[in-house]
Amino acid sequence: MKSTTLTLIAGLFLAPQFQALAADHDHNGHTMPAGQAMDTAWADGTIKKINADVGKVTISHGPLANLDMPAMTMVFRVKDPIWLSQIKPGDRIRFVAERQDGALTVTALQLGR
Repeated sequence: MKSTTLTLIAGLFLAPQFQALAADHDHNGHTMPAGQAMDTAWADGTIKKINADVGKVTISHGPLANLDMPAMTMVFRVKDPIWLSQIKPGDRIRFVAERQDGALTVTALQLGR
């Protein structure tokens, strides 16, 4: 009885930590940080221009529901500048854009959608 109680108590304290670890795990190559899986919106787009010197990319995209924006072409910063070496104009992508430090920033990116 005593060990059962200890096991149940330990489980109650460890369960949230296991959920956090699972959220940090990379699923199918997604580059999404923990905690964003359910509260961000993926959008489809096409790379129009890359300006690696300043860490920006021009994307023609569909609606960005999480930012309440219609489809348009616009310039975004990128969270990880290495992404700019992995894409080229004309590439179709799926991405997540968010406001970070006052700038629209691509925070997750998938090629070939």
